[in-house]
Amino acid sequence: MSTSLSPSASASGRPPIADAGPQSLCAREPRVPAERLVAEMVPPPRFDSVRFDTYIPDPAQPSQPEAVNVLSGFAAGLGGAHASGSGKRRWFAKKPVVSTAPRGVYLDGGYGVGKTHLLASLWHATPAEPALKAFGTFVELTNLVGALGFQQTVQTLGGHRLLCIDEFELDDPGDTVLVSSLLSRLVEQGVALAATSNTLPGKLGEGRFAAADFLREIQGLSAHFRPLRIDGQDYRHRGLPEAPAPFSDEQVTKAAYATDGASLDDFPGLLEHLARVHPSRYGALTDGITAVCLTDVGPVPDQSTALRLVVLADRLYDREVPVLAAGVAFDRLFSDEMLNGGYRKKYFRAISRLTALARDAKPLVSQ
Repeated sequence: MSTSLSPSASASGRPPIADAGPQSLCAREPRVPAERLVAEMVPPPRFDSVRFDTYIPDPAQPSQPEAVNVLSGFAAGLGGAHASGSGKRRWFAKKPVVSTAPRGVYLDGGYGVGKTHLLASLWHATPAEPALKAFGTFVELTNLVGALGFQQTVQTLGGHRLLCIDEFELDDPGDTVLVSSLLSRLVEQGVALAATSNTLPGKLGEGRFAAADFLREIQGLSAHFRPLRIDGQDYRHRGLPEAPAPFSDEQVTKAAYATDGASLDDFPGLLEHLARVHPSRYGALTDGITAVCLTDVGPVPDQSTALRLVVLADRLYDREVPVLAAGVAFDRLFSDEMLNGGYRKKYFRAISRLTALARDAKPLVSQ
């Protein structure tokens, strides 16, 4: 499906590049139709090819191979008829018949232990056509409700075999209630659920698991979930070198002009632009971009800006878009106050993901 951009965009959906120079994210104003939100509820491109057998467990963490075994069995158990009978309610049935066995799994662990890899692997392993499976982040799910309305979202997802929700946002009480209500309706229609989450504000240790918080917040849904704990350290740093030091503005600019499909923006300007674009459009903002090049990177000025940057980092990581930066290192983006506050886990995840993307971008600079 197409995504409309600002008037300066070409018919292909990308800003014109007649001068062969880099594009600018700040020049893009994507408009994402509701039908695209539904169609894109699949694992992101980074996880297109992941499977249970491509997950590499940490030998020191027995909970990791155990998680693979449990999830493989869960996927196989979803291969029969839809819990309501056949995926569609029969005309003579007053109510769908829902199994009393747990119809959901909650992947419980710190950042970087491979929860999203496992969640996407579950989606791929579930024996149902893609149109009967949905995968998205909590933010993407709330955006879908906003675009379609509550009842239409229930109708759209109600015949699905499986709904996977990555990064369930426990730190927003209003949205938590909204999504919990939605999930209750979907469970009534026989949809199986799988989820991961971030921690609640005030839960400072990024390694502290959130199962109790998650089950308490979803209240009546807790009986439908089996918590599955996954211990371990961030795999992105397991045996890998440290992130490369930032480059100079001149090096980043030169690399942007030498890389087909790259974007080039100054960091403060990009942060201002993100405030004008709804986070649900950040994925579309990067359509067709092969590398994001940033000059004048510095500490993020406030928490609202920081949280928007977290969403952009997630979308760039999902799409495997390298990030080449000049300025401060990514581990200095967020203040000590932010890193010790209620959104600590989000910020550390963003640092981790941007660090991985910085490694990917290093070959873009000629040595």
